[in-house]
Amino acid sequence: MSGEIIAILILVAVVAGFIDAIAGGGGLITLPALLLSGLTPVQALATNKLQSSAGSFSATVAFFRKGLIKWHFSKWVFFMAFAGGTIGALLATKLPATFLQVIVPILLLCVAIYFLLSPSLDGKEKRAKISRTLFLLTFVPLIGFYDGIFGPGTGSFFMVAFVLMLGSTLINAIAETKLANFASNIGSLFIFAFSGEMQILLGLLMACGAFIGAQLGARFAVKYGGRVIRPLLIVMSVAMALKLLLEPTNPLSQWLLQFF
Repeated sequence: MSGEIIAILILVAVVAGFIDAIAGGGGLITLPALLLSGLTPVQALATNKLQSSAGSFSATVAFFRKGLIKWHFSKWVFFMAFAGGTIGALLATKLPATFLQVIVPILLLCVAIYFLLSPSLDGKEKRAKISRTLFLLTFVPLIGFYDGIFGPGTGSFFMVAFVLMLGSTLINAIAETKLANFASNIGSLFIFAFSGEMQILLGLLMACGAFIGAQLGARFAVKYGGRVIRPLLIVMSVAMALKLLLEPTNPLSQWLLQFF
């Protein structure tokens, strides 16, 4: 990989970190960028997991220090998300590359539709729709599994689930989301680290970029919020998905050409 491409990917990580701090979904930018740079789907997933883990770790520590995460209450969120992320990453390393070439752009389009249609969260505590135990046994490992096998949008999925299903306040949902996201990240990172697919130096350089972007994004969020970023995420995820689908080597694009 040339120095120019590496520099572009670091800049992409800065932008993704900036957007992730405001509205979430930074992986919608970094993962397609890694794929378009020439990495295989598994290499892109593994490297993206390395750079994204740094951000989720930093955020989790910050919430612990503020007392918004209490280990005795939230430890099972960590363990169940960790298990889901580990299983998802294990499956991702075993899937054929052609399967991931087909499924990644489809998942990107699904995430774009989710951001387009997802309900607004007003931050008020609501009535829980299911028990916390059932939530821990279903939503947490399933979203963690999604994070392990793909990833972009995981934080938003966790946050919406905590608010809509458990009735959490927005600040508590964000805090537990960071813990769950960190757990699924390191669960999948552990698997990818032994897969031999992770581009470690690139991932670390992008992690530095993501950290800088997150610092800038946090300051921007205080002033302007995420109203501008959310539509941008939708447009970019659709554009990236279409770009991947239109690649001549993508089996799905070949199938569509034959079908039509």
